[in-house]
Amino acid sequence: FGHKFSAMGDRNPTLEFHEITALDIPFYHIHAGKFYRTLNLKRLAKIPLGFFQCLYLLIKLKPDAIMSFGGYIAVPTVIAGWILGISSITHEQTVVAGWANRLVSKVAKKVLISWQESEKYFPKEKTVFVGLPLRQEIFEVTSNNFIFNNNLPIVYITTGKIGSHIINKVVGECLGDLLSFCNIIHQCGDNSVFNDFEMLTNLKSGLGDTVGQYYMRKFVFEDEIGEAFAKSDVVVSRSGAHTTGELLALKKSCLLIPIPWVSHNEQYENAQVLVDAGLGVVLPEAKLSAQSVTDGVKTALEKINRERLSGHNGVASATPSVSSNDGTDPAELIVKQLMSVVKKT
Repeated sequence: FGHKFSAMGDRNPTLEFHEITALDIPFYHIHAGKFYRTLNLKRLAKIPLGFFQCLYLLIKLKPDAIMSFGGYIAVPTVIAGWILGISSITHEQTVVAGWANRLVSKVAKKVLISWQESEKYFPKEKTVFVGLPLRQEIFEVTSNNFIFNNNLPIVYITTGKIGSHIINKVVGECLGDLLSFCNIIHQCGDNSVFNDFEMLTNLKSGLGDTVGQYYMRKFVFEDEIGEAFAKSDVVVSRSGAHTTGELLALKKSCLLIPIPWVSHNEQYENAQVLVDAGLGVVLPEAKLSAQSVTDGVKTALEKINRERLSGHNGVASATPSVSSNDGTDPAELIVKQLMSVVKKT
């Protein structure tokens, strides 16, 4: 169950829809609403709609168990499952637990956490630390599509699966300045409301020849993600849970722009993990501008150069773990916990 479209009025499918359907897994678009920080009556009206849609689908599909990863779609799904006697298990990716998983944890059989610090938010008797599962593709370079014929540093700008219009817009405003001192790989998302891909394409064409080179993708799929990370010196991104885990695992220097309106300010908490590890610099969205992005990228690159000259990588020796206590792969542990619930039912 998920979102086929990222925002109201958008008609372009999300990355999650592309990825799941490519695996021949049935994808069900849920019309769920949320009540957190919204006064939009249309969204509020979708709350009962989403619940009854989930109830209908669960009756029709008859699953043995529900695997939830939080988010507001999880709430009607897990509650509908609980009413029908279907056991659920949920996984919390963030350092600070969101409203959805706090509510879901009341009826879930088990709550799996990615960070030891998250344990305090959930019932102790059902909480298990498993770590954060990371896609293996980020560690493997299987392509050579981003080819640069200069010695300039490379910056990977990623605006997430949905894409961030505000970041894309500001990057467009400072694109000429950025390309005067670095190369850019830019993942901008695919939103039919804002059409950022077309906007950025036109802006780059208008700049003519630039010192730095510019590669743009709506999505960086698994066949290119390893190359994008491996070749980049600095990553500019939001600070969602998996982005945080991946940057930490890869020890990538980063300029982080946390989403300010998410539940419990969780993206700032995630970003602080990277700051504490000596990898990240935070740029609040309220201070986001063409100048602040340009200055932030320059500062991150200068920091890397200083560390290389000094022979020190700047990364704290005690970086938070994204694996389980015994070193077992988190994905394997999640499956084991899920199957233990399935066997009991």
